[in-house]
Amino acid sequence: MDVPAQLTDDQQVSAADIARIAGVTRAAVSNWRRRHADFPDPVDQGAASPRFSLAEVQTWLDRQDKGGQQSPEVRLWHELRGAYPDSILRGVADAAEHLAGASPEQPPGEVVEALRTLSETESPQSIVAALVERLSGSPQRTDTDVTTTPRMVRAIQCFCDPSADSVFDPATGTGTLLLAVGALDARRTGQDVLPDAARLVRARARLASRGETEVRVGDSLLDDQWEGHTAALVICTPPAATTEWGRERLLMDGRWVLALPPKAESDLAWLQHAFAHTAPGGQTVVTMPTAAAHRRTGRRIRAELVRRGLLEEVVALPAGMAATHALPVHLWILRRPNGNSSATHVRMTDMTSADPDEPFSPEKYPRVEVPLIDLLDDMVDLSPTRHAAPDPDDVMAVFEEAGDRLTRTLAELGDALPALSPATGPLPSTHVRVADLIDGGLASLSGGRIEAADDGLDSDFLNGFLRSPANTRRSTSSSGTFRVDARAATVPRLDRSTQRAYGRAFKSVEQVERLAAELSRAAEQMCSAAREGLTSGHLAPSADGESGFGDGA
Repeated sequence: MDVPAQLTDDQQVSAADIARIAGVTRAAVSNWRRRHADFPDPVDQGAASPRFSLAEVQTWLDRQDKGGQQSPEVRLWHELRGAYPDSILRGVADAAEHLAGASPEQPPGEVVEALRTLSETESPQSIVAALVERLSGSPQRTDTDVTTTPRMVRAIQCFCDPSADSVFDPATGTGTLLLAVGALDARRTGQDVLPDAARLVRARARLASRGETEVRVGDSLLDDQWEGHTAALVICTPPAATTEWGRERLLMDGRWVLALPPKAESDLAWLQHAFAHTAPGGQTVVTMPTAAAHRRTGRRIRAELVRRGLLEEVVALPAGMAATHALPVHLWILRRPNGNSSATHVRMTDMTSADPDEPFSPEKYPRVEVPLIDLLDDMVDLSPTRHAAPDPDDVMAVFEEAGDRLTRTLAELGDALPALSPATGPLPSTHVRVADLIDGGLASLSGGRIEAADDGLDSDFLNGFLRSPANTRRSTSSSGTFRVDARAATVPRLDRSTQRAYGRAFKSVEQVERLAAELSRAAEQMCSAAREGLTSGHLAPSADGESGFGDGA
């Protein structure tokens, strides 16, 4: 393996970095260190994790044939990690500003070169979006707390006014949410405690050709840089809850129109801060922990929200939506009245059974309009799962439909298994690059899939080898953050009939993958409906105790 020139500097990488480069687990790297006497020695032992010379590691991997050449995307990320060891956020912000033509100083030369190489095939906006996505899952993300996952953005978009002409986010973080909601030409304003985060958001707005965007720096609760400013849509994913949000210094603050937030309820402080910046008739959408809906310490604030008719809807989202934890969360949706509130109900929507990776359609899930008076009891419990109980007939219908789908999919899965046998010999050692096939007009690339344009090639064969472990680890990190670099992939030279045989096998494998995913979804939906029905009294165990599907097997 030829080590790219921009990777031969004296950069240092951790064992986790080596695992990502080689496409293996951390345990495999540990085994290499124990079993191979020629594995590079650490250049810095470090208190927590030893660090190695990247050039020495690349050379060793090449000698041992344990890794492929990195894709430009992965190479850029490692250049940033090496150039900005103390703040990867600052590195991403510098890269974004450089691509947006707004950087007063150029990033280090190796980063600029990696950006130039990647810009030959990717747009500046997509490069920065990929870096931000990678940043959200990086262990070096200790200097930025607020990131919003694509899943959360899609969910929030379902409930936001898409025509809002002004949007405000008091905790912008990397800016993903601020740039995704409201009208395209909306005026966007925000604040973040980190100057690098603010720089990143400004650069992203410039690359995305959004309307006027201004992000100021400061602690939003303790140092509100937008006092008196309002917007038609205010969105917020608050930082992690803390008791040190400044309550003692803000006892008389005018933002607490509902009640002074308890010390342990910083989310309720952010909620009122966001509402304070909402224009008359405007909308406030804030992500909240599920406990905020029923915890006794926040009862007074919840009661005031309901009593004044400010709370429009509470949405229970499925687990796995947040960037920093895997717990389920809620969306609280408020509306500032233009005059006296005429609200009589709060809508409760239970989407806890939704697939986080599928498009969100709130109307498909239990929704109920709860009269305000019914919420104003001793607890003022705003949990949608308590109020939005499904109709008994719906529970039975979902249970039966999911069970039928489960048995059908099981049968299809058995029929789809590929017929494979031991190989009689190794694959040809000569390979051809997909880039050469494309450049020669023999194939084309669309949506990450290769389509054969010549009778001598089989599309299923090409796409099967595109996803081989060798091509995958050459093109992506082990976390899968970056998509496969199809042009850099290679496929073996095989005749047409052999290609077609491999293509049929790969097609069967894809069918099994699809059916297995469908099987998992059907089983999860059936189990969820069964638990809902059994615990709510809508379903009861069969009198004979036998299975309700098939022949009871």
